[in-house]
Amino acid sequence: MRLRFVIRQVGLLFVVLGGAMAVVALVGLADWLLARDEASERAASLALMGSAVLGLLGGGLTWFLAREESATLGRREALLMVAITWIGGSLFAAMPFLAWAHLASAGGVEAAVGHPFLHPADAWFESMSGLTTTGATILTEIETLPRAMHLWRALTHWLGGLGIVVLFVAVLPTLGAGGKRLVRFEVSGPRKEGLGPSIRETARLIAWIYIGLSLVCGFSYWILTPMDAFDALCHAMSTVSTGGFSTKNTSIAHWDSPALEWISMVFMLLAGVSFALYFLLLTRRWRDAARDPELRVYLGMQLVVTFIITASMLGKPIIDVAGHAVSGADLATHLRAAAFATVTIHTGTGFSAPDYDHWGPLAHWLLLFLSLIGGCAGSTAGGIKVVRVWIAFKVMIAELEKAYRPNVVRTIRVGTGVLDADLRLGSLAYLLGFLAVLAIGTALVAVCEAGEPRADMLTTFSACAATLANVGPGFGSVGPSQNYGWLGAPSKVVLTLLMALGRIEFFALLVLLTPRFWRGT
Repeated sequence: MRLRFVIRQVGLLFVVLGGAMAVVALVGLADWLLARDEASERAASLALMGSAVLGLLGGGLTWFLAREESATLGRREALLMVAITWIGGSLFAAMPFLAWAHLASAGGVEAAVGHPFLHPADAWFESMSGLTTTGATILTEIETLPRAMHLWRALTHWLGGLGIVVLFVAVLPTLGAGGKRLVRFEVSGPRKEGLGPSIRETARLIAWIYIGLSLVCGFSYWILTPMDAFDALCHAMSTVSTGGFSTKNTSIAHWDSPALEWISMVFMLLAGVSFALYFLLLTRRWRDAARDPELRVYLGMQLVVTFIITASMLGKPIIDVAGHAVSGADLATHLRAAAFATVTIHTGTGFSAPDYDHWGPLAHWLLLFLSLIGGCAGSTAGGIKVVRVWIAFKVMIAELEKAYRPNVVRTIRVGTGVLDADLRLGSLAYLLGFLAVLAIGTALVAVCEAGEPRADMLTTFSACAATLANVGPGFGSVGPSQNYGWLGAPSKVVLTLLMALGRIEFFALLVLLTPRFWRGT
């Protein structure tokens, strides 16, 4: 295994993250000079700048010292690079939170026991939640954060949504043909076809589509809703990445704006669609895009669940995440509330407006089901992915037919594509692995939180499901109006690892635990 080559590319990753931190630190510096909140902004700016310098120098030195004449990126190197990218990148992205906590506490800004990021597990949880676009948070008073920290949280979402590895391939020609192996393990879903003639062109095309959606979303928030420019920027990065971090304690509900909810729903839906379909639209292959079976199932599930939840809610009050009853709760208001909850949970964004914890068991089970399925393959959404569930359903129907017609050989198709044996087996194996990891994670958190009255079965299971599926909010004590801050450090570490496993589709991490991977046999 060419470890020097892997280490060299990871060094460049730290340079990229360090550069992003330096840009955000300038925002903190500007706010510090403008004396918005002098002590807090000073601590945040110093934390970001110090982390940026460390990343730029350390990453640059690593890149320089690990250089070699030539190397190719094989399958094992690609797997190792993906794992190091997400684990190492999230640890480095946690440094500004941790440094800010200690600088603020030392300066008397926060009591030593009161700052949310004093414990490393809390800082790592928040950074992993950002980079994996999960959106779960340990924060209780989000609005007290300096603007630089708000921007850093949103930027971790935006970088993670695009995919640090895909962005890496787009800007690093040194990967050459080996970059295709990186994208194979980074792009979500069972289909790994490229959109362009080369993997570099594919990554660049994904980046431009992603940037375009982000810009349109940000300007829509700024011009058409009550958000100011800063909030629009942060929420646009959270929306298009299907992340869900907000600058307000009550998330989208803070502005009490139906227009904002509808606009956010549109862009969450768009972000949950495969980016391959946008390529088809750009090349004027509209019919191919419209006929995509995964897209039809994705939108159909949204509509069906929305109408079922709306019907179950009629005549009942709608409570927002601030605990206030929504006035004028007529049919249109119930429909908007159900649609918002359905879209934000299905795409894994996790924005909060209505508090669906009050909606009863039927809505809870439907939303939990959608959260596990997630969005389309090749999108920024989390979850198992619609196409995998559709493949499993097709295989199940075929096996049922074999029970009474064993001599029939029927080709299994999804759309116009024929499912080969490897694709069917891979999808079923992923489903089984997902459920196994979910069960193990739930058991570990239950053991870690034994004796904690808030850690009932619903809360424990939904916390693990929401983090593994990269959704963010769950049910019970981790619901849309709650947070993960009350959990103990061991539980947060477990949930942090579940976020990483869910984001890179856990085979890329679990394979590192097998001895044969390191022996190369």
